[in-house]
Amino acid sequence: MLGEELNSSYVTERGLIGDRTYALIDQQTGKVASAKNPRKWGKLFDFRAAFIEDTPPQVAKNILPPVRITFPDGTHIYSDQADDIDHALSSVLGREVTLMRANLEKPSYEEYWPDIEGLAQREKVTDEAMPPRLSSILL
Repeated sequence: MLGEELNSSYVTERGLIGDRTYALIDQQTGKVASAKNPRKWGKLFDFRAAFIEDTPPQVAKNILPPVRITFPDGTHIYSDQADDIDHALSSVLGREVTLMRANLEKPSYEEYWPDIEGLAQREKVTDEAMPPRLSSILL
């Protein structure tokens, strides 16, 4: 998903506070949804995600606020609306997904390699590893 514009941010040894805190998981494959496979996840860039409040006080307690996800039609939903969010996202994306805090031990995603001369892979979808314990979405 597209993120939010920041005027400032807090940086830790794991990167920007709150970056990649949530992930969309494809229920069919168990992989993180990624626009790096645009044939499957191209609609992700039609969504936006932003924290609903500032993060520094909560970070000390390792608790981050919910995010507001704005859909392509301008409607929005919050990450803490557990009963509704997975169904709403799945309906628009056309695949069963689950939004979850990014805490997978060995997360991976699919990356599409277009047919461009000079690429390591051509016209292929590969499984790519992500750093473990994503302090990281999808968003």
